[in-house]
Amino acid sequence: MRASLDNDLRAIHVDIIKMGTLIEKTIEETIRALVEQDVALAKKIREGDDRFDEMEVEIEKKCFSLIARQQPVATDLRIVTSIMKIVTDLERIADHCQDISKLTLDLAGKAYVKPLVDIPKMAKEVRTMVRMTIDAYIDLDVEKSKQVCSNDDIVDQYYHTIVGDLEIIMKEKPDDIKQCVDFLLIAKYLERMADHTTNIAEWVIYSVEGKRYNN
Repeated sequence: MRASLDNDLRAIHVDIIKMGTLIEKTIEETIRALVEQDVALAKKIREGDDRFDEMEVEIEKKCFSLIARQQPVATDLRIVTSIMKIVTDLERIADHCQDISKLTLDLAGKAYVKPLVDIPKMAKEVRTMVRMTIDAYIDLDVEKSKQVCSNDDIVDQYYHTIVGDLEIIMKEKPDDIKQCVDFLLIAKYLERMADHTTNIAEWVIYSVEGKRYNN
């Protein structure tokens, strides 16, 4: 029974790692499409969202099947419960990549109101957080998970800087308000990605310690 449970969990772990790695790559492509105004890449990201929905459904099915067949308790049950929460947050990060890609298509062919400096830096920090979270998940590393939670403050700082810069532009160039709003939304989507990544890190901590982490 134990060996069968461990095999089921390993299969699910592999799926989570694949999903997390693919999402990290998608974040990078999402911002590259925005910076380079790459319409084809933005469309590819939009059209690829279904694969993350399918991954989420497949992992959840495996979790429910495991619970029904193996009836896990204690730590094992916490791990399975955490996985179902984690996969939901991963899928929502993917949704925000699609949201940004939609805006990239809206902005296609337009001269940007300012060079994109902080948004790519913000996205790079989010990607780093995702990578750290997946590593923490693999190793059940509580300290690395706590570091991810702390790094959310760095993303928040970028967000506030971007908002401040765009507010100035909107005051000085009223004709560019629509584009500024689009960039505000993009920054907000990145900020939400970091929040979902923090949620994942907190679920890793919960699966190890049996209690939610309050940063």
